[in-house]
Amino acid sequence: MAGEEKDGIDLDHHYFMGLALAEAQRAFSRGEVPVGAVLVAQSGVVLARGHNRPVSSCDPTAHAEIVVLRRAATLLRNYRLPGTILYVTLEPCAMCLGAAMHARVDAVVFGAADPKAGAAGGVVDLTNIGAFPHSIRAVRGVREDECARLVSRFFRERRSLKR
Repeated sequence: MAGEEKDGIDLDHHYFMGLALAEAQRAFSRGEVPVGAVLVAQSGVVLARGHNRPVSSCDPTAHAEIVVLRRAATLLRNYRLPGTILYVTLEPCAMCLGAAMHARVDAVVFGAADPKAGAAGGVVDLTNIGAFPHSIRAVRGVREDECARLVSRFFRERRSLKR
């Protein structure tokens, strides 16, 4: 796989973000905010995929990242997920970033920034606070335009339906 030496993660970010984008498209088609996520071991093995499901599951915590972390933890029979990288199409919120840190995920790679709820630099940056027992590396802007366009299209279409 093509490495990303500059951030110390040797995985093909473009490829894995494409998998997350496919999940985001599934959310879009189901009427959910189009956010997709993929959790990958540093070996390149995809451990879990998922997309936003809070509306369909009546669960405010069913963000794509949480769905993926739960699936991977169940698969590995361990709530700790060290040596993993979380790919997500939209900058994680505080809940999702906190869950990834508690799971000991090594890095989060995201596409579009979220200036309203992002916790990896959008509204606040929780990725490297010394008081927390674990920090998480953040790689920003991978396939950013594609990720941002999908979210923008979703909300544009929702607004037009309300008119």
